[in-house]
Amino acid sequence: MIENPVLFAFVVTVGAGLATLVGASLALFARHTNRKFLAVSLGFSAGVMIYVSFVEIIPKAISFLSPEYGEGWSPGVMAIAFLGGLTGMALLYRLIPNLEHPSLDDAHTSVSLEDPALVSQMDKSLLRAGIGVALAITLHNFPEGMATFFLTLEDPQVGLAVGAAIAIHNIPEGIAVAIPLYYATKSRAKAFGFGVLSGLAEPLGAILGYLVLRPFMNDTILGITFAAVAGIMVYISIDSLLPAARQYGSGQLAIYGVIAGMAVMAASLVLFTL
Repeated sequence: MIENPVLFAFVVTVGAGLATLVGASLALFARHTNRKFLAVSLGFSAGVMIYVSFVEIIPKAISFLSPEYGEGWSPGVMAIAFLGGLTGMALLYRLIPNLEHPSLDDAHTSVSLEDPALVSQMDKSLLRAGIGVALAITLHNFPEGMATFFLTLEDPQVGLAVGAAIAIHNIPEGIAVAIPLYYATKSRAKAFGFGVLSGLAEPLGAILGYLVLRPFMNDTILGITFAAVAGIMVYISIDSLLPAARQYGSGQLAIYGVIAGMAVMAASLVLFTL
């Protein structure tokens, strides 16, 4: 166990970010992907993040804000910060239109990556699309990295759970980066490299966030940060994880995953308080 809390939080963030490598590997090297398992896993990730946001992070945000704003105003300040996190992510997704999860149908569910019928469809527009997806995912990984880092720094148990959820979330993002770039360049190395770079945006976001906020860090800033992080996590769950789970499997499998994620997170929080 790493004793330095900052280093531990950074390691968790790096691990979550580099999960894009798993997705890139699935797209480039695996012949078959278990779509049902991926759908349940994405739903599980959403369940963990939603449960942690409302049961653990928001109450902590209110407790940090209470000394400054009192019990009457602190929930209102928390709500503003929470909605700010939601709105910020919504604007980011609006400004970057390429944040879409790919279909695995063309990758290796029923068609080989070497299928000449697919390779013949590649053109320059596919390369532009692949680079656009890579840049979009890189940009939206910055706030995810900050969220994972600050949560782990404050509560390693919660941070580990969120880091695992973010890691699962990053698997289809690795697929999204790798598939179009591989078809466009015919190079597994280049596609895999872009997957690595997009994942490294999370620890970079953690470092920048820590360096910028550290001089001003107090209970009020921490409370606002936590509330905004909760908003970010809820938005990612609703707008990204759950639609992706439905795409890879079915709505029912996604809900099963959500329920399982919430149940496991609830059990872990209870057990660690005993």
